[in-house]
Amino acid sequence: MQLGRRIEVAETSADFETFFRSERPRLFGSMLLITGSTHEADDVVQEAFFKVWERWDRVGSMEDPTGYLYRTALNAQRSAYRRTVRAAKRTFSPPPSPDPLAAVAGRDEVLRALGAMTPRQRTAIVLTELHGYDTDEAARAMGIRPGTVRVLVSKGRAALRARTEPNDE
Repeated sequence: MQLGRRIEVAETSADFETFFRSERPRLFGSMLLITGSTHEADDVVQEAFFKVWERWDRVGSMEDPTGYLYRTALNAQRSAYRRTVRAAKRTFSPPPSPDPLAAVAGRDEVLRALGAMTPRQRTAIVLTELHGYDTDEAARAMGIRPGTVRVLVSKGRAALRARTEPNDE
C-alpha cells in the first residue's frame, strides 16, 4: 500500500510540474498585461499556482485545469487590487511610483492603451484577443456573463482605437 501511494504522489507531482512549466509563461504574460507590474504579476502567478497545487488532486482531473488556474489568478488579482484601493483610501497617499521594469515594458503604445482601460476591460481583452478564448470561456474565467464579456471587449477595442489611431484634426 505504501509503495502504491508513493508512486501515485510521484505521478501527481510530475503532472503538476508539467502543467506548471507549460502554463506559467502564458499566465505571467497575461497577469503582466492586466496588472502592469512585473512584481504584482509574479505575486499573483505564485499565489494562483500554489492554490492550484494545494488542490491538484481535484484540479488535475478537471476537464479544463487551465481555466481553473486563470480563474484563481484573476480572483487573486482582484483581491489584491481591492486591498490596495482600501489601503490607499485609508492613508490618502499619492499612488506608488511605477515599477521600473513595467516602465520599460510600458513604452509600447498598446500597453499604454491597455493601462487606460478598466481592469475588467483589460482582462477581457487579454483573454479574448491575446489567448483566443471565446466569450463563453472568458466569461467562465472571469466569473461573469458572456454578454458582459462582449461589452467589455467592445469598449476595450474602442479605447484601443482611440489611443492608437491618429486624429483627423
